[in-house]
Amino acid sequence: MNPVVHFEMPYEDQGRMVEFYSKTFGWKPNILGPEMGNYVVVETGERDEVTKMPKKPGMINGGLYQKTGDNPFPSVVIAVDDIAEAMKNIEMAGGKIIGHPVDIPGTGTYVSFTDTEGNRASIIKPLPM
Repeated sequence: MNPVVHFEMPYEDQGRMVEFYSKTFGWKPNILGPEMGNYVVVETGERDEVTKMPKKPGMINGGLYQKTGDNPFPSVVIAVDDIAEAMKNIEMAGGKIIGHPVDIPGTGTYVSFTDTEGNRASIIKPLPM
């Protein structure tokens, strides 16, 4: 099985959204610059300083991204062992890959897709710990 390891939510106003989730739930934002699409990585709970992964089993962290017309809804990121094989399986099952895989420094290889119902999600081949 491939687990959900990350969530993503779109924003219209980055500062407003960061402030809301920080104040409301205590999430810790790491605001990335324009070179990373103004993405915001959010920690939703304590993380292990060695592995950088959440301490609590089953907990995931997330990210916030600029809302666009073709990507206006929250989505999930699913970890896979082989991104090329997962992409092939998505297409064979009737899904569509969006763009091309990108390497995220220190994280892994990532690509988005739409499923047969038009939902957008993503897959990631995480880097080894």
